[in-house]
Amino acid sequence: MKIEDRNSPPVSVIIPCRNEERFIGTCLDSIIANDYPKDKLEVVVVDGRSEDTTRAILENYAHDFPFIRVVDNPKKITPAALNIGIESTRHDIIIRMDAHACVEKDYISRSVTCLEKYGADNVGGIMKTLHREEGLLDKAISICLSHPFGVGNSYFRIHTHEPRWVDTVFGGCYRRDVFRRIGRFNENLPRGQDMEFNLRLKKAGGKTLLVPDIVSYYYARSDWRSFLKHNWGNGMWAILPFLYSEVMPVSWRHLIPLAFVVALLGALAVAVVNPLGIGIFLTIAGAYLLANVLASAQVARRERDGRFFWIMPLVFASLHFSYGLGSLWGVIKVLKNWFIKDRR
Repeated sequence: MKIEDRNSPPVSVIIPCRNEERFIGTCLDSIIANDYPKDKLEVVVVDGRSEDTTRAILENYAHDFPFIRVVDNPKKITPAALNIGIESTRHDIIIRMDAHACVEKDYISRSVTCLEKYGADNVGGIMKTLHREEGLLDKAISICLSHPFGVGNSYFRIHTHEPRWVDTVFGGCYRRDVFRRIGRFNENLPRGQDMEFNLRLKKAGGKTLLVPDIVSYYYARSDWRSFLKHNWGNGMWAILPFLYSEVMPVSWRHLIPLAFVVALLGALAVAVVNPLGIGIFLTIAGAYLLANVLASAQVARRERDGRFFWIMPLVFASLHFSYGLGSLWGVIKVLKNWFIKDRR
């Protein structure tokens, strides 16, 4: 399924980056190791004025590999980096990569081949979540982020066995014409800009394809504080895009933790005035606990390590509650914003 080198179309790779001294080298090394002809490749790393040694690392790579360039992102946020990258690149096929990720050696060639073969507007692959450290908690968090009970039907995370049309993918390989038709990434969205863009693409009749043979690896945040903070932020930014987008900016699965948390809090509120609320609360909490325990048991059996039976319930619950509470805070901010607008 690989395009012959002489027929390979030129490809631009964009990498938003800021303070990634730990991972950017691994990311670039994986691109350098790719089997795509380097004379048909340009890699543009858009640096958000990093405050660590990232910029020095990037300049060394740019010096050693002429197809790598570094450009500045004064706004520092990811959607601005993507838009700057689109403006800075030359080729008609654009691949977005993440500085936290590395890719298989055929990632670029398979992406380009599938873009042509299936007539897609955007092609991506599965993301295998890796833990940054070797502790039990680190591994439990990476498992949670790639398990259906943790992340629902996010196919690029939980994987699929055959190509399928989806709402969004991790990264993505686009035709430049897509950005002429749909516009650029929404710079009001520091997070979730990929999802919102791909849903705009879908609404306009565009197609996004997930191909399981296209493989990337993502180093997830795996210390407890970062995990909770990141999930809270993700939950909040599952709601805030409603302020800045003309389409439904998330999939329904992103709203399930919010519904869960609101249902529990609502049941407790009812319980203050009616004992029926206690029964509702216990029913919801009990059903969740049962599902959590069953998913954790499945993980422990798969990993052949009984310790996961005890730690996974806490990790799953931490993901769902921090995300759901973040979404609830997002709802409060959205309602506040709409109220202020109405008052004006």
